[in-house]
Amino acid sequence: MRIQTSEYCAVGHPDRTCDYIVSFILDRYLEKDPYARVALECQLKDCFCTLAGEVTSTWRFSNGELSEFCREAIRKIGYDDAYLAKWGEGNVISGSGLEVTVHISQQSGDIAQGVNRDCWGDQGIFHALAVNDRQRGNMPKDYWMAREVANDLVVSGLGGLDVKTQVTVVDGLPVECVVAIPLLPETAAENARKVEERVKRLLGTDCEVVVNGTGRYVKHGSIGDCGTTGRKLVVDFYGGNSLIGGGSPWGKDPTKADVALNILARKKALDWLDEHPTLDEVRCAISCCIGRADIRVTMYDGEGNILDSRVEGHPASHVIEDLGLRQPHYAERCREGLFGHEQ
Repeated sequence: MRIQTSEYCAVGHPDRTCDYIVSFILDRYLEKDPYARVALECQLKDCFCTLAGEVTSTWRFSNGELSEFCREAIRKIGYDDAYLAKWGEGNVISGSGLEVTVHISQQSGDIAQGVNRDCWGDQGIFHALAVNDRQRGNMPKDYWMAREVANDLVVSGLGGLDVKTQVTVVDGLPVECVVAIPLLPETAAENARKVEERVKRLLGTDCEVVVNGTGRYVKHGSIGDCGTTGRKLVVDFYGGNSLIGGGSPWGKDPTKADVALNILARKKALDWLDEHPTLDEVRCAISCCIGRADIRVTMYDGEGNILDSRVEGHPASHVIEDLGLRQPHYAERCREGLFGHEQ
């Protein structure tokens, strides 16, 4: 018996809202300067946002412009004045009312000297997974389903934007789906039933569905919780099915190994799977050293057996160009999910 469980959080969840904010700002820098070095973090609580990090770029945004980018990102998620009026003050935020504090300096010279040599800017280990299932984007079934259900519920209009889902699959069959979705009190019972019906249409009538385990969920977003960048790494990558390496990929330019080498590892896993279609799944592990261009690449099958291991020369610029990582598409990737859309 094989049991797999994965969670997914929509960008309305406060942690992922922070991921989206810094990704949105990174895109603004890359539009002006494709070679900008950016590493931003965000924390969101109530209507207060703290933006911090390091930026080295030929383009400079003022603190006022950066603050407005934070507000705009939140509005793009859907937290606007109309949404606030629907849910009521004290239950949710609106981008228009956000107060932003900015703490940004330049990249450390100690790190920059390594990046300037076209080497990696940090040490780290990075893990990727590719499943032999093109129908689900070569992603694990439980993760794919959790993401599909979450995104479907966001657009359904039945509840709020701060949606979390969790799917358990036993021997390939979904047996349970746990849903957290804000529901207005006056329609909560009716809409909870509609949520359950909607989930069963996606996952099957035999799947047990739990909607809002406490029985009430009205306060949401950063009113009901505190958001912090990079706190949903399992959601960002492969759910409960893979080791996680490196740090958050959001709000960082592609010279950061957390971005480029996680994406490279996924590509290598997909390529190996294409070349060996009899395998059920392929895993890739990459490690790197700050100030060096060489990386160690190890491939595994689904049982953990080593398929190949070698040291490869991969200057950062080559990886970035080959994967097209200087394009300002990070906010879109954050909203849709980092992996599973390659084919």
